[in-house]
Amino acid sequence: MERRVVITGIGVISSLGDSSTELHAALCEGRSGTHSVELFNTDGLGCQQAGEICSFDPRAYLGKKNLRPLDRTSQLVTVATKLALDDSGWSAEMRNSDEVGLVLGTMFCSVHTISEFDRRGLTLGPNYVSPMNFANTVINAAAGQAAIWHNLRGVNSTIAGGITSGLQAIAYATDLIRSGQESTILTGGAEELCFESFYGFDCAGLLCGSNILGKGSLVLDRFSPSLPTGEFPIPFDARRNGFALGEGVALLMLEDAESAAARGANVLAEIKGHGSCYDLSCGKDGQASVETIARSIRLALNDAQMAPDEIDCLSASANGSVSGDRYEAQAVADAFNGRTSSFPVTAIKSMLGETLGASGAMQTVDLLETMRDGILPGIRGLEQPEEDFPLKMACPLNQQIDLRCGLINSVGLDGNCCSLVVARCDEG
Repeated sequence: MERRVVITGIGVISSLGDSSTELHAALCEGRSGTHSVELFNTDGLGCQQAGEICSFDPRAYLGKKNLRPLDRTSQLVTVATKLALDDSGWSAEMRNSDEVGLVLGTMFCSVHTISEFDRRGLTLGPNYVSPMNFANTVINAAAGQAAIWHNLRGVNSTIAGGITSGLQAIAYATDLIRSGQESTILTGGAEELCFESFYGFDCAGLLCGSNILGKGSLVLDRFSPSLPTGEFPIPFDARRNGFALGEGVALLMLEDAESAAARGANVLAEIKGHGSCYDLSCGKDGQASVETIARSIRLALNDAQMAPDEIDCLSASANGSVSGDRYEAQAVADAFNGRTSSFPVTAIKSMLGETLGASGAMQTVDLLETMRDGILPGIRGLEQPEEDFPLKMACPLNQQIDLRCGLINSVGLDGNCCSLVVARCDEG
């Protein structure tokens, strides 16, 4: 018999706050976490904004211990790990006697450190590279550093599945607990903002305002023959012309329900099911993309043993991509058998930006807060939905909702799709 998997804690660092309540409040206020980039120079680039975490000081959370081995990504993950452990009540003493695992999703992890290490080696020679940087040039560096820092002796895995990485990590951790291989796992996603990834997306024409004819497979398509100039990272809006990049970490403490009950843990919600699919066309074939996303949703519902009409709302992956948003909207309409006239939807990337490997976990965190206070954040800036858009309910305003069960979607640029179903525990 499969074990039930519950969520008992949250750790989050974002451009809109360092707690789930602060993040959710900012989203419900319609506050934007994107602004002019301060971390690096964007002169000459088409896009000038990003969801940067400003004035981040890891010492405020971790104290005066030696932080030199930790680069920006590892610092963010190590801090979020502390916040999640504290929130879930897993003290240092408990971690000495019981194993806690860490499954982290990321698209690029420490790509800036990797680039700096390679750059010095190529320009100055191998004798001048930083040994401190070398340890962070592998994609599982952040997960390893956080586990060492916090004495996490359980499974330690890194999932690299593009934008879907955070949600894929939660799905993988869920299966490990369901099967009885683990009982407690910290899981979610992380991504840093850096020049290397920003420049790559800008050159590909995928960032808002960076659109150039012939650049980017998701920029120009038959739905938008002419794109507006300027920066419009507005999910589902007719003016959208790409996404704003963001950064952050969102981690959830997952436990099997019996163990959580035995230690008297505060249970926030239950993970009911998940589904994953891959679009072989990587977004180039619109119909294939729609079918793949819809299948991912159906697989998640089947895993949760739920019907479409039992889902109260959707946290969409939509980020302002011209064709990507439409493909997801059409897939949702197909998966829910056209029941979209009043179906509540949120798209928090309208305020956080596209946080890549952290995005699905960020969406999950906000949906948990919606379960608590009954307010689903609106979609900031959404004023001009397309006339024939499949989701007529897309709304810029907050919505009051009695959220018993919600769906989170994560759709990547590389063909990966993942869906997750979470429910209040009073729903059984």
